[in-house]
Amino acid sequence: MAATPPVCDFGWKAPDFKLPGTDGRDWSLAEVAGPKGTLIMFICNHCPYVQSIIDRIVRDAAALQAIGIGVAAISSNDVTAYPEDNFDNMVREAARHKFTFPYLFDEKQAVAKAYGAVCTPDFFGFDNRMGLQYRGRLDASGRQAVPDARRDLYEAMRQIAETGKGPVDQVASMGCSIKWKNA
Repeated sequence: MAATPPVCDFGWKAPDFKLPGTDGRDWSLAEVAGPKGTLIMFICNHCPYVQSIIDRIVRDAAALQAIGIGVAAISSNDVTAYPEDNFDNMVREAARHKFTFPYLFDEKQAVAKAYGAVCTPDFFGFDNRMGLQYRGRLDASGRQAVPDARRDLYEAMRQIAETGKGPVDQVASMGCSIKWKNA
C-alpha cells in the first residue's frame, strides 16, 4: 500500500542508533554523520518504489558524499512477513548496486519508530548539528524516470551543505508503507 510521510519538521533532532551493516560492522549515527550534513534513508529490497529509483539513489548518494554529506540507508521491514528484505538479501542488494554508504538492518524496528518513518523510500536530511532540514522526495520523476527531472533530494542536501538550511518548499516522498511486525 502506498504511503506518504508528513512534511519536514525543521530542526527536529535525529535520534541516535547503533545498527549492523551489510559490510559486517555496526554503525552509529555519529559514525555515519558527515561534516556538512547527514542523509538517513529508509529503504528495503522488495519495494517497487525503491527498486525503480535505486540507481538514482546510488548516484545521488555518491555525489552527496563527495561534498561532505554522510549517508546511510536503513531497512526496517518485518522480515518474517517479507523474507526478501532479510539481512542476507540486504547484503546481496548492497553489493549488486555497489552502495557507497552503509546499509543497516533495523530488525527491532526501533529506529524506524524513533524517526517516524512511514514508507520506503523515506528521506531524512539533517544539517551538521543533526537538525532536520529535508523530508522530501528523491526527484520529480517518481517511479518512472523523467529525463532531466529536478534532483530534489540532491539539491536540498547541497543547499544544506552550503547554508545549513533546507528548502522551505518540499514535496513529500511516496512509497510502500513500512511493514511493521504484529504487536
